[in-house]
Amino acid sequence: MVAGECVPFAKVGGLGDVVGALPLALEKLGVTVTVVIPRHRVIDLHKYGFERYPARAEDSIPLGLERIPYDVHRGKMPRSSIEVFLIGNDRFFDRDGIYVDVATARDYPDQADRWIFFQRAAMEFLKARFPSLDILHCHDHQTGLMPAYLSKLYRSDSAFTNTRSIFTIHNMGYQGLFPREAMTRTGFNDAEFYPTSPFEFYGLLNFMKVGITYSDLITTVSPTYAREIQESREFGYGLEGVLRARSSSLIGILNGIDDSLWNPQTDNLMAATYSPADLSGKLENKKALLKKFELDATHLDWPVLAMISRIDVQKGFDLLVSILDHLLSKDLYFALLGSGNKETEAYLRSIIERHRGKAGIRFEFDNGSAHLTEAGADMFLMPSKYEPCGLNQMYSLRYGTVPIVRATGGLADTVREYDPATGQGTGFRFRAYDPDEFKEAVNRALALWPDREQWRRLMLNGMREDFSWTESAKKYLEVYERVAGIRR
Repeated sequence: MVAGECVPFAKVGGLGDVVGALPLALEKLGVTVTVVIPRHRVIDLHKYGFERYPARAEDSIPLGLERIPYDVHRGKMPRSSIEVFLIGNDRFFDRDGIYVDVATARDYPDQADRWIFFQRAAMEFLKARFPSLDILHCHDHQTGLMPAYLSKLYRSDSAFTNTRSIFTIHNMGYQGLFPREAMTRTGFNDAEFYPTSPFEFYGLLNFMKVGITYSDLITTVSPTYAREIQESREFGYGLEGVLRARSSSLIGILNGIDDSLWNPQTDNLMAATYSPADLSGKLENKKALLKKFELDATHLDWPVLAMISRIDVQKGFDLLVSILDHLLSKDLYFALLGSGNKETEAYLRSIIERHRGKAGIRFEFDNGSAHLTEAGADMFLMPSKYEPCGLNQMYSLRYGTVPIVRATGGLADTVREYDPATGQGTGFRFRAYDPDEFKEAVNRALALWPDREQWRRLMLNGMREDFSWTESAKKYLEVYERVAGIRR
């Protein structure tokens, strides 16, 4: 399994959570999994017990006219026997940012070379280390070239004779688009770059298109998202036709959550534990959350609405800023944990200033604050423009925090509209990407809030849902068995 990040070693987003949790669930099903990621500066080699793997004289890869060495460190996933290998070169990965320059919040100028290097080095390492690899499971565009490397450059190597590839799409909005001249440094024949070729996308080199085209099977992170990305440019970002051409090989599998880490009955990162049988600890977390965000805690009967998110248009912040003043005119609190677009941050700050004591923002992210926010909030907002899977709505359900979501991608697959007449459902949904629809969904939740019996039932419905990795891992195992049967 090859990716750009992996919890707990290096994380930017949900990809890191998946690559950190899925191998553990697969191991319990009897699958032998190895994880390969870059040796990012942020990884604490000593803390996680990584040791330098014996070097070979030939541990280098061609990159254009250069030949660049790579080093390897070996460790293990916590609480498992899963080996993790770090592919390193300080020129490319000894940096503060994993994907972007933290000073500019933009791609590094040598971004294409960084990921070409990593993918080619990973292929060379796997060839030397694993004499009979069954499946090469690649995640997102940072590994998009690897299925093509396998097919075009490495198929004749004995280590890869029977190897099959899977490419998992976590977010179509980030495809790995690079100038055409980067093709000359990939190792592929430059003549293969031409209009509509697997490598070309409106004159640019597209790593994700390569992965989609050359992998034996494609997965993405929810059934609804698998359908959406084939239907329109809004979700497919120009690759919807390429995806439709491979529709029979595209499978949506919902991500799971690590229910040992996200468990309100045992969570030591919040103020008090609680369970479906005894919800009293949730109020203690609400008090602690209000204190952390420096809000006036004299109205504990008011609901706390919360968000934990990268501040980005994908996450629906244009909808939020359209209705936030209106919401804060009501008897409620609002808490936001996250950072991102500086202009949006400034606009949110101006709204918060108008409602001091009722609303607070922490333009940062830390794991402890995330757990406390999930535990202390009453409602969780996810008005996403698109959401391939989403994890926070599943965390929220597990913590009895009612999600209010746009019915897209994994949000549509995990949250069911609550019906007071039947007592069925787990949250509130809206379909159109429209501020009035978002506002109406929030209003439905606020209207139910005073009915404490109904609200308790709604909370318990969510807390009884099972989003552990067990079922998702079984579906990945089915995919592995299917792809292993593909003959070339």
